[in-house]
Formats: sequence, structure tokens, C-alpha cells
Amino acid sequence: MAKVTRFSVSMEPGLLAAFDEQIARAGYDTRSHAIGDVLRAYLVGAEWQGGEGEVVGTVTLVYDPHAHDVERRLTDFQHQHHEAIACTTHVHLTEHDCLEVVVVRGSARLVSTLAEQIISSPGVKHGKLVCTAAVSRQP
Repeated sequence: MAKVTRFSVSMEPGLLAAFDEQIARAGYDTRSHAIGDVLRAYLVGAEWQGGEGEVVGTVTLVYDPHAHDVERRLTDFQHQHHEAIACTTHVHLTEHDCLEVVVVRGSARLVSTLAEQIISSPGVKHGKLVCTAAVSRQP
């Protein structure tokens, strides 16, 4: 087992109770394990939001396939940026809604810019970028 350091944390009772409820629902055995995961997520997020590191992520889109040329525009965009787009998955949700998940990789700045351009495409109803550091430098 890796060496660990014990430390103390003080917080408001209501915040601790809410945290304990959440980690119990998530299936954590101990607060220590949950806090370690929270800290890692915070550090990885700070790493990619700085704009310098290499990131990998997904751009999740919901769009109307009947909107004028939306599928062609999305496909053309993906071909134009093939170096940063690893793959896509397409799901038919309803007659008027499709879900597309685009896996992206590159500098944080490039990935954020590409995601904004994809999400703002006419016909896209909703979109969200989720990223993590491609190679975490966190323990």
C-alpha cells in the first residue's frame, strides 16, 4: 500500500452530512477514498482548464436531423478537424432528435474551441463538452 498522510478537515455539519449521503449513494466505503477522488477530479480539471495541457474528451450533441444541412455540416466539420476528432457515435433518439458523441483530443484550447464551434452549429439543440487530462500528472 502506498504511504498515506493523515490530516484533519473542518467543515459545517450540514455540508458534511450532505457529503456523507452522497458518498454513501455512490458506494464509497470511506470518506478518505471519496475525498481523494474529489481532489483528483479538482486537480485534473484545473490542469485542462488552464488551456495548456493535452486533453481528451467528449462533445455530446442533441440535434434535429431534419434541420437544414445539419448532418452534412457536422460531418464536414469532423473531416476538417480529423486530427483532433478520434471518432463519433450516433444514436437515433426520436423522429426529431439525434444524439451524437464526438471524441476529441488535443490541446485544451483547441478542444474547447472545436467544441464551441460544434455546439453553436445551426440545428444543434444542446451540447456539452466534458474533458479530462489525456495523461494525468496527478497521483
